[in-house]
Amino acid sequence: MRAKPPLGGLPTREGVSPSCVSLPAGTWLTITDFLVQRFPAISRELWLTRMANDEVIDEFGERVTAARPYRGHMRLYYYRSLPAETLIPFDEELLFQDDHLVVVDKPHFLPVTPSGHYLQETLLVRLKNRLGIPGLSPLHRIDRETAGLVVFSVRPQERAAYQDLFRQRTVDKRYEAIAPWRAELTFPRVRRSRIAEGQPFFRQAEVDGPPNSETLIELLETRGPLARYGLSPITGKKHQLRVHMFSLGLPIMNDRVYPPLDPTPEDDYRYPLQLLAQSIAFDDPFTGERRQFSSKRRLTLP
Repeated sequence: MRAKPPLGGLPTREGVSPSCVSLPAGTWLTITDFLVQRFPAISRELWLTRMANDEVIDEFGERVTAARPYRGHMRLYYYRSLPAETLIPFDEELLFQDDHLVVVDKPHFLPVTPSGHYLQETLLVRLKNRLGIPGLSPLHRIDRETAGLVVFSVRPQERAAYQDLFRQRTVDKRYEAIAPWRAELTFPRVRRSRIAEGQPFFRQAEVDGPPNSETLIELLETRGPLARYGLSPITGKKHQLRVHMFSLGLPIMNDRVYPPLDPTPEDDYRYPLQLLAQSIAFDDPFTGERRQFSSKRRLTLP
C-alpha cells in the first residue's frame, strides 16, 4: 500500500505548505470542474498544469488527474503559486530562538502568513526557508502594515498550549502608536466597544451591541499636534487598535484604512503605519519560565 505522504499529501516546498480544500457533496463530473468553479481566479489550464506536475493530491496520497471523477467528502492538497510577486524591500530580525519558540521583529508592509497577493514575501515563508523549520507556525497575528513582535511555535504538538494562552488572555501585549493629540481627552482611558465586519469586508467598524473588544490607552508623550500612545489590547479583534483610536478621533498616523478612503490608497513605503507591536510577555507552559520580549524598533514623534 502506498504510504501517506506528509501534510496530507504534499511536503513543504520552498517554505510553503500545501493548501487544503474540502470537497462537498455535489454533481460535478470531474474534480477539475469543481476546482475551476470553486476558484474562479485560477484558470483550468493552471489546474491542469499543476496536476501534470503531481501538485494536486488527495488526502490518501493519490494524485489527482485531469479526468478523475468527482467524489465528495474528501480533502485535496495543492500548492499555491503566483505569476508575479512584489518584493517587500524590508527585512525581519530574528530576536530569539530555542527548541520551543521563535521570536521575530517584523518590518512594516510584510504579511505574517500567505494570503492574497503574498506567498514567498511573507514572514512565515521567509522564516521556514531561513531556519529550515517546516512545522513553524505563528501563535498570533499582526496586520501587514504593523511592525513589531511576532511569536512562532517550533513544535506542532506544542502549538495548541501556547495558543490557549492568547485565548485565555494571559498574554501581556503592548503596542505603541503615533496619532493626533486632543487636549480634551483624558488618559489613561479604556475603550470598550463592539467591533464587526464593515464595508468593504476588509474594514472593521464599531456597531451597537455588547462590547467584544477592550483596549487600555495611555499617553506617553506629546509634541505639537501629535502624541505617542501606549496601547494594551485586552481582547484581540481584527484591526482593534486602529478602530479604537479612529473612533476616539485619533486615527493612527499613515493609516490607509481608518479613516475610510475610497479607493484605498496603494502601499507607499515612505509612509509606514505608525503602529508597533512593542512587547509581549507570558508564562511558558512547557518551561515554566517568564517569557518577555521587546522590539528593537522605535516610533518617534516628528
